[in-house]
Amino acid sequence: MPEFDLATIDLVVIAAYVVMILGIGFWVARRTGDSDDFFLAGRGMTWPLVGFSLIVTNFSGTQFLGLAGAGYDTGIAVWNYEWMATLVLLAFAVLILPIYLQSKISTVPEFLEKRYDRRSRYAFSGFTVITGMLIDSAGAMFAGALVLSLLFPNVPLMVHVIAIALLGGVYVILGGLRAVMITDTIQGILLFLAAGIIFVLVFREFDFEWAAIPELAPEGGFTLARPADDDFLPWPGIFTGAIWLGFYVWVSNHVVVQRVLAAKNLDHGRWGALFAGLMQLPLLVLLIFPGILARGVFEDLESPDLAWPSLIFEFIPIGVRGLIVAAMIAALMSTLDSVLNGAASLVINDFVKTRDKEYSEKRLLMMSRVLVGILMVVAVAWAPVILQFDTLVEYFQSFLGYVTMPIVVVLLGGIFWRRATAPAAFWTLVVVTPIGLVGFITGEILELHGLQFLYATGVMVVVSTLALVGLSLATTAPDPESISEVVFDRRTWHEESAGLRDKPWYQNYRKLSLGLGILTVAVVVPFI
Repeated sequence: MPEFDLATIDLVVIAAYVVMILGIGFWVARRTGDSDDFFLAGRGMTWPLVGFSLIVTNFSGTQFLGLAGAGYDTGIAVWNYEWMATLVLLAFAVLILPIYLQSKISTVPEFLEKRYDRRSRYAFSGFTVITGMLIDSAGAMFAGALVLSLLFPNVPLMVHVIAIALLGGVYVILGGLRAVMITDTIQGILLFLAAGIIFVLVFREFDFEWAAIPELAPEGGFTLARPADDDFLPWPGIFTGAIWLGFYVWVSNHVVVQRVLAAKNLDHGRWGALFAGLMQLPLLVLLIFPGILARGVFEDLESPDLAWPSLIFEFIPIGVRGLIVAAMIAALMSTLDSVLNGAASLVINDFVKTRDKEYSEKRLLMMSRVLVGILMVVAVAWAPVILQFDTLVEYFQSFLGYVTMPIVVVLLGGIFWRRATAPAAFWTLVVVTPIGLVGFITGEILELHGLQFLYATGVMVVVSTLALVGLSLATTAPDPESISEVVFDRRTWHEESAGLRDKPWYQNYRKLSLGLGILTVAVVVPFI
């Protein structure tokens, strides 16, 4: 184990980085004039900001540290989530995003109202706010506190949690989503550079011998296709679970989709999503391979999640180390600040603006900032409950697999199946979701059945689909005209094809998507 000591210059760099982040918040606050600015950055973000913000937001604490940790502990199978995310983002950019943007929604639950009715919007929005605060914020604080406790072991864990919440919350209160996306981009660039440098420095310890990586990998850990009875990630689970979890994260989770809704136009939204998909692929080299190589440097880490921080302190020089640590902590907090902004966005847009009472934009902006502050306090208050359960973070992915599939099925069914009805959507959400919760409690907590959670996710997809289809066929079909702008239409696709003929390849999203799909297959196949 390396010594997790920061030199004075590192502490100065971290302090300067914090001041810069807060300065961005103050600077952006001057340009934030209404709630649309606060929650959607005025719908003026360009594709690099959209792409980097998507990536860093998805780097929740458990995932960012967890990829290198999983490489150290189990091998490369965890990369299945990342390359599958690339394919999901392809589908999102090509088929779903245009429908989101043409419907001019401010939140994903709002789309359910336009496609179905207000009941489904309220059910989905309430679920997202609760799970975001109790699960996503918990994961962010957990991982951030872990990193800070390495650096400052004598400071109580709750002090770390409060520091993370304050730093993450203050610049959100000030600058809203624009501040979050700008800082996400800075952090994303720094962290990708840091990951590349660390990989090169660690790989150099093994004389850049490719054979060292598979040799150091855990037994059976250098393949993406693990046995069907594997406890961690069985290969059929890629299709029964991982892909559907990807649709939840990238297509229906408002905290993530909010970034794409902030794009200045459809092209920038698509390019941002495709860029995020492209950047999922090198994570194998940038985070998972270093985790495997760390097995040859640190033979007995206290926790696999310490692999990447340990490599930073072992190989990165003083001064630069402080900058990377600051960016890593800030990236870990990106999930928290995104949840705070996203949850506040849902409350304001789905529950306040839908009331009969009219509010001025100045009043809505003030309410938005106060609400972020309240949610920040709630997140801190919830932390002691989370910190009592060291293994709870391990359940997050399985929890989502059990309870979010009704949302995924209702959303995708509404876009691609015109016969889906409002009553069917509502009752699928409110009946099947509790069934999933029961499955999670009995399987993951009480261990009454041994069904691997990726297989359980597939079961929940089937149950949700049967519920939506059966109830839709038993109720009156929706009026085709009323849903024409919120369902996939082949005519729109063909009309768009004509407009793409004159665009160069680097502006043609279909050619870019095809290229990204081919690249994904090319880099995945050698590891099967």
